Amino acid sequence: MVLLVHHSLSPFSRKARLMMAEKKMLFVLKEAEPWKKDSEFYKINPSGQLPVLIFDGQMIVGNYAVTEYLEESNKENPLLMGDTLKRAQIRSLCSWFDEKFYKEVYRYIVGEKALKRYETGEPPNSKILKAGQHNLSFHLEYVDWLAERNNYLAGQDITLADLTAAAHLSVVDYLGDIDWENYKNAKLWYSKLKSRPSFKEILNDTLKGIPPSKHYRNLDF
Repeated sequence: MVLLVHHSLSPFSRKARLMMAEKKMLFVLKEAEPWKKDSEFYKINPSGQLPVLIFDGQMIVGNYAVTEYLEESNKENPLLMGDTLKRAQIRSLCSWFDEKFYKEVYRYIVGEKALKRYETGEPPNSKILKAGQHNLSFHLEYVDWLAERNNYLAGQDITLADLTAAAHLSVVDYLGDIDWENYKNAKLWYSKLKSRPSFKEILNDTLKGIPPSKHYRNLDF
């Protein structure tokens, strides 16, 4: 049995779930709350990083390690394909969302509206939220620009770049902070991702005390 320790608010966990579903892997989910420092999760994973992949007595921890393992160990439906340059371009887009988007948008919006609520119970800081929403516009313009030029973000076929971007955007979309009408190409691209079977369970995610936005589960927005 393959066990994936995750949390619904973690975009890195969502990416791993999408990858495994695209590759038609069977796995079981176990939810962890990484903000609880005294939880059982920290006993098996002192780093506190998500996701964690556990199988056959082995444990793989963290975004990049899990992502690379899933791609290299399962050749079904490759997500990091093409020549050296193409793979570099895909990795570059993944890095954009895993690092830049995460720092400039996720930490501001999700951190204030959800994580802060679970960790301290304090209300969000409006100034931080406003900064995150400003940054979000820049990133959505980039996605819109990419989607206008390609069928998917890195070309004509779905790649790890699409799953990475969708994993991050889906968390923000759950909270209702994306006005897709202002980004028609990005909206069409995201609709294609949402309609894939691999996305079904992501759209069924629910957060305690935080309902999803009205359009979150609507494949046609």
